[in-house]
Amino acid sequence: MKLRNISEKLVNLHSDLLENESYFREACKDLHPDFCESGLNLCRYLHLRTHDLRKIHDDLSEVGISSLRSPEAYVLENLGNTIKLLHLLQDDKWNPTINVKSIGYKQGQKLLKNHTRKLFGGRPHKKSPHIMITMPTEAASDYKLVKTLIDSGMNIARINMGHDNSKTWRKIAKNVRKASKNSERKCKIYVDLSGPKIRTGKISTLKAFKKKKKKDVKPYIRLNKGDKLFLHKKDVPGYPAIVDKKGKTIRPAGISVSLPKIIDDAKVKDRLYFDDGKIACVVREKHEHGLILEVKKTGLSGSKLKEEKGINLPDTILHTPSLTRSDLKNLDFVAKYADIVGYSFVRHPSDVRMLRSELRKRKAEGIGVVLKIENKEAFDNLALLLLEAMKGSPVGVMIARGDLAVEIGLERISEVQEEILWLCEASHVPVIWATQILESMAKKGMATRAEITDAAMSVRAECVMLNKGPYITEATIMLKRILDKMLKHNTKKKNQLRALNIASASLKKILPETIEEAGLPVPVSHYQDMVFS
Repeated sequence: MKLRNISEKLVNLHSDLLENESYFREACKDLHPDFCESGLNLCRYLHLRTHDLRKIHDDLSEVGISSLRSPEAYVLENLGNTIKLLHLLQDDKWNPTINVKSIGYKQGQKLLKNHTRKLFGGRPHKKSPHIMITMPTEAASDYKLVKTLIDSGMNIARINMGHDNSKTWRKIAKNVRKASKNSERKCKIYVDLSGPKIRTGKISTLKAFKKKKKKDVKPYIRLNKGDKLFLHKKDVPGYPAIVDKKGKTIRPAGISVSLPKIIDDAKVKDRLYFDDGKIACVVREKHEHGLILEVKKTGLSGSKLKEEKGINLPDTILHTPSLTRSDLKNLDFVAKYADIVGYSFVRHPSDVRMLRSELRKRKAEGIGVVLKIENKEAFDNLALLLLEAMKGSPVGVMIARGDLAVEIGLERISEVQEEILWLCEASHVPVIWATQILESMAKKGMATRAEITDAAMSVRAECVMLNKGPYITEATIMLKRILDKMLKHNTKKKNQLRALNIASASLKKILPETIEEAGLPVPVSHYQDMVFS
């Protein structure tokens, strides 16, 4: 009786998927030939994840069937195989009313492998993730450093356009090409566009604003919980609060922002974070010339707000173009020297179309495009971004955990990075695991225990990124050893398959546009609200 009940639920789910197949195919009609099957699989996966399948997993495990726990790469075939096994256990045969061609486990793995090779190049070992390293300024003049890194395991060199200049970037690129050739090891060049920089402005350099006895210390504004801060639209030097003898604030502290447009986009009650979340604020008032913020969180004894510190606005819908004038100019360098371009500040499918258009103008449409998921809006729109990006090839995704953690909250970063991994695996799109990997090892020569665990977890991605530091060579060797050992134990990971909010939200965004354009009837989901229990 139990087996029959499970079978009926899964057959209904399978039928539900097939009834929506026409809409999925319409959504994927313009994809690059490399990604046609992958796009369909992503749509099916999103539909599957609108259901809560946790309870049914336990029932399946009782009878020795657990394949439904890892359906990402081959959704329809996986579900069909599970149903067939259940019927066999009942001495029965299952014949689906509609047969749709779908990919199986091996084909799903092959697609991911091919897309990874096309983006990152061949792997030195069969399954070992690629290792990307951010090039320090010294790499422009120190050829030996670059060659040592390639010999130690680096197979992708990252140039960050947020630092240095075009002359330095060219020298780094030439050293990478030369070292790759001499080492007889392929090393691709990845270039990160800097994107719109939302940072704090300059602070007054009057002696009163500087810390005494240290002439080289940068000026800062000290803030405590409960303080008010005026965020100026105009470029005015920052200043501390003026307080009377009784401690009453006569004038709150103030500072400007590098991108004044955010003042127009922000709303009262929106959250705003400075310096990687070290200072948390909320917008209390909005005026023509700026915002009045209330400081909600600082360190125990207050925090110092300095110049050029990042600003995050997780609740604000920004209308800032993802490609700045500087980015457009730097795309000329990308077209000439890069194998892969990292797209910062990407938020909407229109952003992806804009970049593709600019690359075509420079006859560089063959360059790999990596979507950097570093803000809440990009995460919310991930499925749409993937479907748009898959209209070209090659494609990848970077989990930029630093900014992302600030935007969505530290308590959610583990959950969100899992969901990004799942959606990318369903799309057969390679992932770069980035931010603070072995950071203490690279900077201080000694890794923390937590960093070792984090590095071990990164084996689930197709590429792992290390940042620069004095001990970067040692960090590279350590990372390679960790990845080689972990590959003997696991690649991807099974999950519980609860219903995902991002799946439901993404389908609502994908399907209505497709239906309207194609003139199709409204999609069917007889079991949308069903919890399998």
